[in-house]
Amino acid sequence: MKLIVDANVLFSALIKEGLTAELLISDKLQLFAPEFLFTEFTKYKDLILRKTHRNEEEFNQFLEILKEQISIVPKKEILPFISEADKISPDPKDTIYFALAIALKSDIWSNDKRLKQGQTKITIYSTEELIKKTDLIKT
Repeated sequence: MKLIVDANVLFSALIKEGLTAELLISDKLQLFAPEFLFTEFTKYKDLILRKTHRNEEEFNQFLEILKEQISIVPKKEILPFISEADKISPDPKDTIYFALAIALKSDIWSNDKRLKQGQTKITIYSTEELIKKTDLIKT
């Protein structure tokens, strides 16, 4: 399953070990993100480390794993879709994710409930919905 992964999902996985982290490394998902994504992690590294049980070495190791799992898409490949995405994105800060989803004909993985509001063009999956959809855990 091809998905655009929102930064909030990665922050969640870094802060708390669990099913989100399992999904991120699952071979059932093909993950993509805009190029600024890992810059965000560097920017908020200290905050993440304060909120988590991970030390800096563990944080860096997990970040390297994520870099292997997530395909980064350059901004220049996303820019042609910004105008269309701007019309459907409920939050201007998330327009880039919608543009990437349009560019790749993909859905978005985000736990931000607002992204589902007011638009029906892009399917937004929460972590819980993905767990059920990918059958990661048996219920």
